[in-house]
Amino acid sequence: MSEPDEAARALLAALGARGWSLAVAESLTGGLVVATIVSVPGASAVLRGGVVAYATDLKHSLLGVDADLLARYGAVHPDVARQMAEGVRATAGRDGVPAHVGIATTGVAGPDPQDGQAVGTVFIAVATPVETRVERLALDGDRAEIRAAAVREALRLARECVEVADAAEEASV
Repeated sequence: MSEPDEAARALLAALGARGWSLAVAESLTGGLVVATIVSVPGASAVLRGGVVAYATDLKHSLLGVDADLLARYGAVHPDVARQMAEGVRATAGRDGVPAHVGIATTGVAGPDPQDGQAVGTVFIAVATPVETRVERLALDGDRAEIRAAAVREALRLARECVEVADAAEEASV
C-alpha cells in the first residue's frame, strides 16, 4: 500500500471513530485528494464529496472565496486556501450543519509561475470545528511530483487537525 493510501486510510479511520464527515476542495490537485480517499473501501461512510475548483472564478462561486481577495492576490494565497476549506466544509454539510472537516489545496504545479508565485508554491488548509490551519509548502519536482506531494501533505495535515480537535474535546470533558 502506498503512503498516500495509508494516510487516507488512517484519516478515514480517525474520522469514522468520531462519527465525523469530510469534504474536499481542490485546485492544483485536480481531484487527486478525493481519488486517494475513495480508493479506500468504506470511504463513503465519511466522505461527503469534493469540489474541483480549478478556475479562479469557481473558487468564488462554488466555495465562497472572497472575490476581492482573488482579484488582489490570485488563487495562490493562504487566505484563499483557508476560505476554500471553510467554504467546502459549509457547502458539503447537511441539514444546515457543516461537514466536520474541510480540506483544501491551491498552488502552482507548473510548468510556469502563476499569480506571482513560483512553481512548487502550494497552500493546503484544513478546517475543523476547533480550528482552521493553513500551511505553505515549497515543493520540488515536476508537475506530477508536486501534485502528489500536495496530496500527501493535505492528508497528513488533516489527520493532525483531527487529532488536535479530538484532544480539545477530551480536554473539555
